[in-house]
Amino acid sequence: MKTATIHELKQELLTLPPHELTELALRLARFKKENKELLTYLLFEAHNEAGYIASVKQETEEQFAGINQSNLYFVKKTLRKIVRTLNKYSRYTGSAVVTIETGIHFCQTLKNSGIPFQKSPIIVNLYNSQLKKIRKELSTLHEDLQYDYRKEVETLGLNTDKR
Repeated sequence: MKTATIHELKQELLTLPPHELTELALRLARFKKENKELLTYLLFEAHNEAGYIASVKQETEEQFAGINQSNLYFVKKTLRKIVRTLNKYSRYTGSAVVTIETGIHFCQTLKNSGIPFQKSPIIVNLYNSQLKKIRKELSTLHEDLQYDYRKEVETLGLNTDKR
């Protein structure tokens, strides 16, 4: 089966009546959990970005609370899972602000968690990749927002001017 392009899909969707569009969306949501999560975000949470960010931060804190700190290997695996979840939620919104705020929250929570992550180069690289992503997204924002977030990042002891 040859997959249609986005343009072809858009043209076909424009010709369908609303009730058929609803049926297609529900059928699509049944097949994959991510599709259902995206549809949930678009229908119920897209209008309240601040509330969405707060719920993502809350979920991140819950995941941090469940980290098995007996071995840095388990810490690393859980941190990677948290980062995958944050990336997925950021992808749903497509907003740089969500990526920045959740990234800052992740870094801040990791620093405050008491996990000796400096002992593991893999976790340090994971932390640095989050900082790199924050810096990249920061450069796409309006100057006023950049200033506000740069101040917040600097209070974490992070140097945002390194390239």
